[in-house]
Amino acid sequence: MADDEANSDIEKRIPAHGAARCASMIDPPSASAKAAFTPDFKRVLLTVDTEEEFDWNGPFTRDQHGLKHIDALPRFQAFCEEIGAHPVYLVDWPIATDPRAVSIIGDAVRRGKADIGVQLHPWVNPPFDEEVSAHNSYAGNLPPELEAAKFTALRDKIEAAFGTKPLIYRAGRYGLGAQSAQMLKSAGIKIDTSVRTLFDYSDQHGPDYSNHPVAPYWADQERALLELPVTSVYWGLLRQMGKHIHRAQRHFPTFFAAFSKLKLLERIALTPEGVTVEEAIRGIDMALDEGVPVLVLSLHSPTLAPGFTPYANTEQDVETLYDWLRRVYIYLDNRGVRSASVADVIGAAQQ
Repeated sequence: MADDEANSDIEKRIPAHGAARCASMIDPPSASAKAAFTPDFKRVLLTVDTEEEFDWNGPFTRDQHGLKHIDALPRFQAFCEEIGAHPVYLVDWPIATDPRAVSIIGDAVRRGKADIGVQLHPWVNPPFDEEVSAHNSYAGNLPPELEAAKFTALRDKIEAAFGTKPLIYRAGRYGLGAQSAQMLKSAGIKIDTSVRTLFDYSDQHGPDYSNHPVAPYWADQERALLELPVTSVYWGLLRQMGKHIHRAQRHFPTFFAAFSKLKLLERIALTPEGVTVEEAIRGIDMALDEGVPVLVLSLHSPTLAPGFTPYANTEQDVETLYDWLRRVYIYLDNRGVRSASVADVIGAAQQ
C-alpha cells in the first residue's frame, strides 16, 4: 500500500477532535451493544412517517407531490388521544414548511400529546446538489457532507417551526449510511429508528437489515445514540430458519410465499399497512416473548386518507386502519404494554 493510501486509511480510523467515531449503522451491531432498560419496562411507540403524497410507483421528483391528507391529521390525533396512543410525528421538509401541518401537529406537541421527530426525504429537501434518482433517494447513499447539510437544514426548520428540539430520527426509506450515526450523534439526536429489522433493500440501492436485531441497541461506544428498530419478527414453526429462507428467496422468488401460505413462516411487521390485526397480534406475542422492551409501530401519514398510498385506496381502507389501531392497542393494554413518549424511552434506557 502506498504511503498516502496508508495515511488516508489511518485518518479514517482516528476519531475527529478526540471523540470516538460511531460504527456504521448499516452493519449489524455486536451482541454487547444490546440496550438494557429499567425492570418491567414494556412500552409501545407509535411512529408516523409524516410526509408528502407522491406516486409510490413513479420516479422521484422534486415537486410532483401534494399535502391534501393534512386535513385527516386532526381526526387521527384525536383518535390517538382517545385510545391512549402517543404518536411520534417524524416530519420531512414539505410537512415542516406547511403552515397547516405545523399548526395541527404543533398543537398536539405543545399539549404533551405527541412528539416531533425528523424524517429525511433527500429528493425534496434542500440543498439540491444531487441528481434525483432511486439511488439518491436513500440519504445514506449521498456524500456525507450533503447528507449532513440536508439533515441540518431540516432539523433547524423543524426546531423553528415547532419550537422544540427533535431528539428522534428516521431516514426516509430507512436509508441510513455509513456516516449517519456520527451525523446524528453530533447533532444531539438521542434515538434513531431507521432500521427495519429483517428487511433487505439492497436490490433497490438501499441497506440490508436482514441480520439486524429487533431489540434496541446502542449505535456508539459512549451509548449516547440508541437504535430503536421498527419492530418486525418471524412467526411460525420455521421461524428460527427465517433469515436463511429469506436469503434463498433472492434466487427463488416464490420460495418464501409457499412457507407463508402454509403458515410455516411469516415475517410480520407491526404496521396497519398490509398487515392484518391477527398477524399483528401474533407479531406482538413473538416480540414480547423474545423480551423486546419497546415495540415500534409505524405507518405513513398519507395512508390516513384514501387514494394516496397502496394501503388505503378507499374510505373503507382508512376505517380498517383505525379499527386495526384500536384493536391492537386494546391487546397491548391486555398484555401490560403501555404507550411511551420519546422522553420515556430515553429515560428508561440504562447506560
